[in-house]
Amino acid sequence: MNSSQETQCHSIIHSVAATCGAIGGGMAQVPGSDNLVIVPLQIAMVVSLGTVFGIELSDSSAKAALASATATTVGRGISQALVGWIPGYGNALNATTAFAVTEAIGWAVANEFSERKSLLRR
Repeated sequence: MNSSQETQCHSIIHSVAATCGAIGGGMAQVPGSDNLVIVPLQIAMVVSLGTVFGIELSDSSAKAALASATATTVGRGISQALVGWIPGYGNALNATTAFAVTEAIGWAVANEFSERKSLLRR
Protein backbone atom coordinates (compact mmCIF):
# COMPACT_ATOMS: atom_id res chain seq x y z
CA MET A 1 0.00 0.00 0.00
CA ASN A 2 1.52 3.29 -1.02
CA SER A 3 1.23 6.47 1.07
CA SER A 4 -1.61 7.91 -1.04
CA GLN A 5 -3.63 4.72 -0.61
CA GLU A 6 -2.88 4.66 3.09
CA THR A 7 -4.07 8.26 3.47
CA GLN A 8 -7.28 7.46 1.60
CA CYS A 9 -7.81 4.34 3.73
CA HIS A 10 -7.28 6.35 6.93
CA SER A 11 -9.89 8.86 5.83
CA ILE A 12 -12.47 6.24 4.84
CA ILE A 13 -11.94 3.92 7.81
CA HIS A 14 -11.75 6.60 10.52
CA SER A 15 -14.82 8.49 9.28
CA VAL A 16 -16.93 5.32 9.07
CA ALA A 17 -15.62 4.06 12.43
CA ALA A 18 -16.44 7.40 14.11
CA THR A 19 -19.93 7.34 12.62
CA CYS A 20 -20.45 3.74 13.76
CA GLY A 21 -19.20 4.64 17.23
CA ALA A 22 -21.70 7.49 17.47
CA ILE A 23 -24.52 5.25 16.28
CA GLY A 24 -23.50 2.43 18.63
CA GLY A 25 -23.35 4.81 21.57
CA GLY A 26 -26.70 6.36 20.80
CA MET A 27 -28.56 3.11 20.30
CA ALA A 28 -27.01 1.05 23.12
CA GLN A 29 -30.17 0.44 25.11
CA VAL A 30 -31.84 -1.46 22.25
CA PRO A 31 -29.56 -4.48 21.65
CA GLY A 32 -28.89 -5.18 17.99
CA SER A 33 -30.75 -2.13 16.70
CA ASP A 34 -27.55 -0.37 15.70
CA ASN A 35 -26.67 -3.22 13.32
CA LEU A 36 -29.43 -2.07 10.98
CA VAL A 37 -27.45 1.14 10.44
CA ILE A 38 -23.86 0.03 11.07
CA VAL A 39 -23.74 -2.93 8.66
CA PRO A 40 -24.72 -0.87 5.57
CA LEU A 41 -22.08 1.71 6.55
CA GLN A 42 -19.47 -1.03 6.83
CA ILE A 43 -20.50 -2.42 3.43
CA ALA A 44 -20.09 1.05 1.91
CA MET A 45 -16.68 1.28 3.60
CA VAL A 46 -15.59 -2.02 2.00
CA VAL A 47 -16.75 -0.83 -1.43
CA SER A 48 -14.89 2.48 -0.95
CA LEU A 49 -11.73 0.67 0.12
CA GLY A 50 -11.98 -1.48 -2.99
CA THR A 51 -12.07 1.68 -5.09
CA VAL A 52 -8.84 2.89 -3.46
CA PHE A 53 -7.09 -0.23 -4.77
CA GLY A 54 -8.88 -0.37 -8.10
CA ILE A 55 -11.00 -3.34 -7.06
CA GLU A 56 -14.59 -3.09 -8.21
CA LEU A 57 -17.01 -4.78 -5.84
CA SER A 58 -20.69 -5.52 -6.10
CA ASP A 59 -22.77 -5.26 -2.95
CA SER A 60 -22.73 -9.05 -2.65
CA SER A 61 -18.93 -9.14 -2.95
CA ALA A 62 -18.66 -6.39 -0.33
CA LYS A 63 -20.99 -8.32 1.95
CA ALA A 64 -18.84 -11.44 1.53
CA ALA A 65 -15.66 -9.48 2.34
CA LEU A 66 -17.39 -7.92 5.34
CA ALA A 67 -18.72 -11.30 6.53
CA SER A 68 -15.28 -12.85 6.49
CA ALA A 69 -13.92 -9.94 8.52
CA THR A 70 -16.74 -9.71 11.07
CA ALA A 71 -15.99 -12.73 13.21
CA THR A 72 -14.87 -10.20 15.82
CA THR A 73 -18.43 -8.88 16.16
CA VAL A 74 -19.35 -11.89 18.27
CA GLY A 75 -17.52 -10.28 21.19
CA ARG A 76 -19.30 -7.01 20.50
CA GLY A 77 -22.67 -8.75 20.65
CA ILE A 78 -21.81 -10.46 23.92
CA SER A 79 -20.64 -7.24 25.58
CA GLN A 80 -23.73 -5.41 24.38
CA ALA A 81 -26.05 -8.09 25.74
CA LEU A 82 -24.29 -8.15 29.12
CA VAL A 83 -23.89 -4.43 29.85
CA GLY A 84 -25.12 -2.50 26.80
CA TRP A 85 -28.47 -1.80 28.41
CA ILE A 86 -26.95 0.13 31.35
CA PRO A 87 -27.37 3.85 30.62
CA GLY A 88 -24.10 5.74 30.41
CA TYR A 89 -21.76 2.77 30.84
CA GLY A 90 -23.49 0.74 28.14
CA ASN A 91 -23.47 3.70 25.76
CA ALA A 92 -19.73 4.25 26.23
CA LEU A 93 -18.95 0.53 25.88
CA ASN A 94 -21.12 0.13 22.79
CA ALA A 95 -19.65 3.24 21.16
CA THR A 96 -16.12 2.04 21.84
CA THR A 97 -16.71 -1.47 20.55
CA ALA A 98 -18.57 -0.27 17.42
CA PHE A 99 -15.67 2.07 16.66
CA ALA A 100 -12.95 -0.51 17.37
CA VAL A 101 -14.62 -3.33 15.43
CA THR A 102 -15.20 -1.07 12.42
CA GLU A 103 -11.56 0.08 12.52
CA ALA A 104 -10.35 -3.53 12.73
CA ILE A 105 -12.58 -4.64 9.87
CA GLY A 106 -11.54 -1.65 7.75
CA TRP A 107 -7.82 -2.25 8.16
CA ALA A 108 -8.17 -6.01 7.66
CA VAL A 109 -10.03 -5.41 4.39
CA ALA A 110 -7.62 -2.65 3.26
CA ASN A 111 -4.62 -4.89 3.91
CA GLU A 112 -6.30 -7.78 2.09
CA PHE A 113 -7.05 -5.59 -0.93
CA SER A 114 -3.50 -4.23 -0.92
CA GLU A 115 -2.08 -7.74 -0.80
CA ARG A 116 -4.43 -8.90 -3.55
CA LYS A 117 -3.32 -6.05 -5.83
CA SER A 118 0.37 -6.68 -5.15
CA LEU A 119 -0.07 -10.39 -6.03
CA LEU A 120 -1.76 -9.46 -9.29
CA ARG A 121 1.15 -7.20 -10.26
CA ARG A 122 3.66 -10.04 -9.97
